[in-house]
Amino acid sequence: MSDGDAISELYAGCFRRLVVQLYAVTGDLNEAQEAVQEAFTRALVAPGRFTGLDNPEAWLRRVAVNVVRSRYRRRRVLDSLLRRIGPPPTVADRSPEHLALLAALRDLPEGQRHALALHYLVDLPIDEVAATLGVSPGTVKSRLSRGRQALAALLTDSEISESMNIGRIDVRT
Repeated sequence: MSDGDAISELYAGCFRRLVVQLYAVTGDLNEAQEAVQEAFTRALVAPGRFTGLDNPEAWLRRVAVNVVRSRYRRRRVLDSLLRRIGPPPTVADRSPEHLALLAALRDLPEGQRHALALHYLVDLPIDEVAATLGVSPGTVKSRLSRGRQALAALLTDSEISESMNIGRIDVRT
């Protein structure tokens, strides 16, 4: 039997049992499933060493518990940092125009959406947008142009388009 077959067999035999055990510890089914999956992933990294263990299920349980503990510690640190900086910012503008723009942005291709958001919402210059997305500045300009045209088409209400100056934004650097 190959190492992969042994891990597959072990997965079929003890995945549920491990999830139930960790669910009792975490109180969160998704967290328990993710921790057990992470343990199996770590077993797949070095299958020869893993299959040589006397009790591979105990090893998986220990790894999964350690994953849960690590995540809990990280979450605790993050929560304390978030408490120090205060509540998250809220979107103040809930006007129909703003909501229509957000809905239209979701309908754009990912590249155009990212370019528009980084350039116009985060106020990054084209060179920084290009570096962030890993594309050339010419590609960013193209995506901005096409994105604005697509937004203008999606936002067919002329009042919304004109109030937001869609289609008339200058992208020259």
